[in-house]
Amino acid sequence: MTHFGADRTTANNHGAAVTTLLLALRAALYMSGFVFLWGWLAVTLRPWDPALGGPLPAWPQVAGAVVAVGGAALALVCGGYFVARGRGTPAPFDAPREFVATGPYRWVRNPMYVGGLALLAGAALWLRSPAMLLLAAAAGVLVHLFVLFYEEPTLRRLFGTTYEAYTRRVHRWLPRPPRDTAAGGG
Repeated sequence: MTHFGADRTTANNHGAAVTTLLLALRAALYMSGFVFLWGWLAVTLRPWDPALGGPLPAWPQVAGAVVAVGGAALALVCGGYFVARGRGTPAPFDAPREFVATGPYRWVRNPMYVGGLALLAGAALWLRSPAMLLLAAAAGVLVHLFVLFYEEPTLRRLFGTTYEAYTRRVHRWLPRPPRDTAAGGG
């Protein structure tokens, strides 16, 4: 009897591993598509740089590269948390099934957006592109509106009091050290 139980456990472990792998592949595909879209928009707007006063000053280029790389890393880590802890992807139509309030989500409610906007703004500074910097600002406004009018109401509906308590503990955009050791959820 133990032998059959072990076979079933092994099969369940393989099934869970395949499910997680497919989820990770979907998340990578969606995140790549999102980066491609914003990258394409940024490159498309670069010809407007001369009309916006020419290139940005050179002195923030290195800082821009650091911000861009840090933002990309943060967004990737957040995608990993969505897959591993939330059992979902960053895409709203394939969102995590479990509430995620660990890792970067203990410091700020929207770290993936913070990372993506940092990537875009940092790339604008590195490339000295005022058009890309304006795109980053416009993206920030659009993301904020999306969070206010879609994401937060959806999370309140799905996760109720758990999400409400989380919003009282963690800022929407400005990271700060976690207030407690038990972040809840995820």
